[in-house]
Amino acid sequence: MSKKRRDHESPLAMSEWGWRYHHLGIPTDKPVKDEKYLPKLKFYVSGFETSSYGIEWMRFDKDSPVNDLIKNVPHIAFEVDDLDLELSRRKFNIITPPSSPGEGTRVAMIEHNGVPIELIEFEKAKA
Repeated sequence: MSKKRRDHESPLAMSEWGWRYHHLGIPTDKPVKDEKYLPKLKFYVSGFETSSYGIEWMRFDKDSPVNDLIKNVPHIAFEVDDLDLELSRRKFNIITPPSSPGEGTRVAMIEHNGVPIELIEFEKAKA
């Protein structure tokens, strides 16, 4: 049995695995100001660039290829140093395998207790 986390303790993903909070993605069916369309995934994103808390709104086209869980349940996203290594270290339920939504970025989505969790790896700047 694993040790229970106390109120003042950070989640294991942060305290032991070294994951860093990046954003909270919230699905919506209403247009949001300054939306940006991602044609490959057929959805709109907004808010991330201006939110002090990393809140991102997502509005999906009916035919978006994105997993239904992501379309309907808010997700938390963590930045990781090595996406492939993190996915191989633990037994995760991977709902979206690693892909590149944009230059210099790789993401994967896992599911934990019915909630989608996004892992993001950014390409390191070359010296």
